[in-house]
Amino acid sequence: MIIRKATKNDMPSVLELIQELATFEKEPNAVVVTVDDLVGDGFSENPLFQCFVAEVENEIIGMALYYYRYSTWKGKTIHLEDLIVKENKRGTGAGFALYKEIIKQGKVENVRRIEWNVLDWNTPAIDFYEKSGAKVLGDWRVVHMDDKGIEQFLNTTI
Repeated sequence: MIIRKATKNDMPSVLELIQELATFEKEPNAVVVTVDDLVGDGFSENPLFQCFVAEVENEIIGMALYYYRYSTWKGKTIHLEDLIVKENKRGTGAGFALYKEIIKQGKVENVRRIEWNVLDWNTPAIDFYEKSGAKVLGDWRVVHMDDKGIEQFLNTTI
């Protein structure tokens, strides 16, 4: 298994993994991003994300997509957006290898925090994260506003 930085040519496989994750998270129709979006957003002069892939025999079997954020308390941080391994390749160590690569990247970049979200029903992931030394914060809630919410807010507050 090889863990390496993703390339533009990997984006079709990365999109397949994103779709598999959306299905796993019970949101199979939520993915609207395209391969062109991933290429444009990840490989421009100022990329919006970075990505590692796990490859076995020229097949991408997993990926970890992340980007840098800034915390007013901590400074530079990494946000791990998604880590996914193909269902039929789980248990091969690919997920752990990608997770470790993200943590190594954080160390190399001198970030003071690496953060990500996990669904409350994904107990195997929660157990793994806690055993690895991560803290699952129960007193914080994830808040987001989708495109419909943005539009509704702007139309009702102007």
